[in-house]
Amino acid sequence: MMIFDIVSMCLRNLLRRKVRTLLTIVGVVVGTCAIVVMISLGLGMNASQEALLAQMGDLTIIEVYSYGNSKNGKEVVLNDEVMAQIQQMKGVLTATPLYTPQNLSAQLYAGNGERYSTGFYNVVGVYPEAMPLLGYELLSGSWEEAFSSPLSMVVGQYAAYNLRDTRKQRNNRRDPYPDRNGKIADPFVDLATSKLILRLDQQDEKAKKVEYKPKVSAVLKEDWSRGYETSRGMFMAIEDLKKIEADYIKANNIKVDKKELGKYQNAKVKVADMEYVGAVEEAIQAMGFDTYSMETIRKPMEEQTQKQQMFLGIIAGVSLFVAALGIANTMLMSIYERTREIGVMKVVGCYVRDIRAIFLMEAGCIGFFGGIAGILLSYLISYLMNFFGLNIGMGGASMWYGSASTGAPVSIIPGWLVAGALVFSTLIGLISGYYPANRAVKISALTAIKQE
Repeated sequence: MMIFDIVSMCLRNLLRRKVRTLLTIVGVVVGTCAIVVMISLGLGMNASQEALLAQMGDLTIIEVYSYGNSKNGKEVVLNDEVMAQIQQMKGVLTATPLYTPQNLSAQLYAGNGERYSTGFYNVVGVYPEAMPLLGYELLSGSWEEAFSSPLSMVVGQYAAYNLRDTRKQRNNRRDPYPDRNGKIADPFVDLATSKLILRLDQQDEKAKKVEYKPKVSAVLKEDWSRGYETSRGMFMAIEDLKKIEADYIKANNIKVDKKELGKYQNAKVKVADMEYVGAVEEAIQAMGFDTYSMETIRKPMEEQTQKQQMFLGIIAGVSLFVAALGIANTMLMSIYERTREIGVMKVVGCYVRDIRAIFLMEAGCIGFFGGIAGILLSYLISYLMNFFGLNIGMGGASMWYGSASTGAPVSIIPGWLVAGALVFSTLIGLISGYYPANRAVKISALTAIKQE
């Protein structure tokens, strides 16, 4: 038999008992829809969790701490050499220490007659090339120019509000908060355009006077998930900051251990993808350092979600199993009704493989068309869940997971889920029809042709 004849006969046989075929397909529709919807809910949970964690901080950032850590009884030191080793780890995009000098006292001045000043205590030294890769956003300036010249600084969005008016005893500061009329006062000076003087605050008046003329080359957008520095802090190339500190130590004859100057207390590591966070964090911990990342929160949440998905999947699987039994039952009933037809096909010389192909194709078509209808129904249900979940959720009275706080979809149906569901439903149909098809080909031609 030609493939066209097999397909034609398959469709005629399915349409011969329209109601029974339709009811069998409905079983597949329900099973397929249940699986797609349950998995889409699980994917929605994952998206909600990741969106919630992203609001708390970058999921691909690892914080590294070193406060007198030791390994095998020996002190481990976080320095430039160790940072280079971390940078070479698989999956690491960038790494930088966050250096805050302990042996430095300085003041930053601006305005006519150095009228405005602020302490230099909240400056942080970093590797310049790491800043854009860590995800910091700029309000003004560009990363190409941010650290292009010596003593360049990148400041937080509201760093200018740190300056105080030295000529006033009261009301000598301004805040970036609206007053009772809703107006926000401008800072005393614009750090990006003002001429600045950085003067080391020597403890000894006889000490050599040391001062610099730094320049603010860029302004960061405030993002508390990335640290206080994005609001009121200041960043400087780590080598520039070390030089300033060394000059201060020399000017004040401060005795320090040079080895201590090369130590960092904390650092940030950025990995290329969340899949690398766990491995990189374990590798850093194996070096003897303490770490923190959102992985410590994300992983337990992900495991809990996986358990929920498994439970939902089992429930959906039961529905599809019942649908498979329905297909098998329908095909067996069809064989009993068409026993004489099978006998005639054998007598006229029809190949056994063609008879098997007819029944398998019928079962496969039931699974295929049921899968398509189930997927379409899943899209409708998913749309309704997202519509009501997000709209009610934004009002604060929703029980849909994550919709109220993150705005993430309740249900997500990606392309791979659609393709997988269609293939799976078709396979269920073929598997369910395998036994009835084999039973059909084993019927004796003489017995079958005598069947009324």
